[in-house]
Amino acid sequence: MTAIVEMQGLRKVYRRRGRDDVVAVEGLDLDLGRPGTVHGFLGPNGSGKTTTIRCALGLIRPSAGGVRVFGVDSHTRFHEVAPRVGAIVESPKMFPNFSGRRNLTLLAELGGIEPRAVDRALETVGLAGRGEDNFGTYSLGMRQRLAIAGALLKDPDLLILDEPANGLDPAGIAEMRVLIRRIAEEGKAVVVSSHQLTEVEQICDDVTIVSNGRLIRTGSLAEIRTFAGQDRVVVTIDDRDGAIAALAEAGLPAHPRPAHGELSVDVAPERSADVTRALADRGRYLSGLRFEQASLERAFLNLTGGSLPPPPGEALAPPPGGATPLAGSGPVDLPASVGAPPPPAPTRRES
Repeated sequence: MTAIVEMQGLRKVYRRRGRDDVVAVEGLDLDLGRPGTVHGFLGPNGSGKTTTIRCALGLIRPSAGGVRVFGVDSHTRFHEVAPRVGAIVESPKMFPNFSGRRNLTLLAELGGIEPRAVDRALETVGLAGRGEDNFGTYSLGMRQRLAIAGALLKDPDLLILDEPANGLDPAGIAEMRVLIRRIAEEGKAVVVSSHQLTEVEQICDDVTIVSNGRLIRTGSLAEIRTFAGQDRVVVTIDDRDGAIAALAEAGLPAHPRPAHGELSVDVAPERSADVTRALADRGRYLSGLRFEQASLERAFLNLTGGSLPPPPGEALAPPPGGATPLAGSGPVDLPASVGAPPPPAPTRRES
């Protein structure tokens, strides 16, 4: 199946007077977006994700190369395919004293979209019962959903969402996850740009990883997971150093974990009985055992040489091989949406 978005040699350099240029995207060759699927576009803040999206939507001019969307050049002819594309590339901006329905109605009128599309969009994002409430009373999750409803007014074939779960609480993130999957199941191609790997792993069919403006790897979620290594057994035990020595004696290599008393054993979960037996035979008794599956998060770290912050209250163990954590320069500000023009004089999102 042909991808909707095709990038060839995409490069974007930001010129800065009196300072060094910033290369945001460097030679990106990438195809993404298939009907009925969710494609995760992953990378830390500052990795070039947002700049790539802006190029794809015709919002900025590439320095070299280009992007084709539905077969046309996005910089010179995006207007031809704009009715087929919806996007949210910044926090939602609406009139706080207008209802959700009134805000969407204004967007529909500005875009020449039939009024009944408002009801359809509210129903899709689960806000049909709250459409008459003022936008200013909405939770952050509801505001995000209303913004997506605005992008869905034209019933687009391609939906691009930049960090849709950013700033949401766990309940809001769960709602967003269900919504994105539902939209894809309706046959639309959805591209989600994010740095929240755990959430992306639960909704995406395909994944692209970028870092420092360069393509690291792209493929199906299953293909990317192969870079995570094997599943592991994680043991909790009081005498961790003694347990590591005992397991090494039994031919079971183990390594300390950041959490107090935890160690990981490089064996498949089905060999967990070998681990408990080896420890018990040497007078070591564990207090906990769990399995750790190969994950997108681990694959990401292996591919990028990065590291993650420890859970609260834990010290960070040095990354293997002396790899340094990924650094980002923060998100880039973008217009609120593409495909449905925002109302004038938008308000800033409340923190």
